[in-house]
Amino acid sequence: MSSSGEKNHLFDNPQNVKRLMNGLYVCCGILLILDFIISRYSKHPLEWIWGFYPIYGFVGCVILVIVAKWMRKLIMRDENYYGDLNKKIEKTTPEENL
Repeated sequence: MSSSGEKNHLFDNPQNVKRLMNGLYVCCGILLILDFIISRYSKHPLEWIWGFYPIYGFVGCVILVIVAKWMRKLIMRDENYYGDLNKKIEKTTPEENL
């Protein structure tokens, strides 16, 4: 436990975060090496391009963010869409209900 009495979690320690990141880097390096060793059976000609899947994933995420921003403008309501809830709460006090 820390000095303030709060429980320490796994990623509160910067050393644990560094270990996790190093593990992810090692996994990415192994997958990169395996991309050269293991032959792929692709059905589309673009799949033979080196790094196709990371590029495809990155472009997909960018498109997802752009569409989400567009949808936010389309769907978003103003701040007081349901009315001012504080005024409704102040008007109904327990004395009025008696």
